[in-house]
Amino acid sequence: MDIELDPPHGITDFPLGMPADDLKAAAAELGRIKVSNDGSAARFRSMKVLALHPQFEIVFHLEDGRTLGAAEVWIPRPGPEDITVRFRGIDVFQTPARELLGRLAAMGLTVLDETLYAYLPGLPLGFTRVAGHEVPLDTDGEPLHFQAVLTGPTGYYDYKLADG
Repeated sequence: MDIELDPPHGITDFPLGMPADDLKAAAAELGRIKVSNDGSAARFRSMKVLALHPQFEIVFHLEDGRTLGAAEVWIPRPGPEDITVRFRGIDVFQTPARELLGRLAAMGLTVLDETLYAYLPGLPLGFTRVAGHEVPLDTDGEPLHFQAVLTGPTGYYDYKLADG
């Protein structure tokens, strides 16, 4: 299975703006789903659909309670299926985090590196190295690979540019 990150449009088979009912049906094809705050657009309790594949998870954020606003893909675990998450041909979870950021910067993209988190505001993509279990570490003592990536709509991370 290949999942292509296509900011600001979404990810493979899940375009941003996708209606909630269509999203739930498509996510169920990946595995079990869990829906929280169904239909809610409350600021701190907005709707989420969690797709639980045996080897990975995707959190779909529906901030307006009706349509897909952002998709957060978590690193695939080993298993019977070959799962790759790519951005412009690069495997974002098999490429070491520091190398990935260097390759993205070499493409002329704005990369904001905060060690455990990295953002590409113009696209928008956001990465985290935070892991809830033991993973290989880089020389800086942090996870060698990113653990999750989020793609959202245009402007999603632009506030990071103002932080200077």
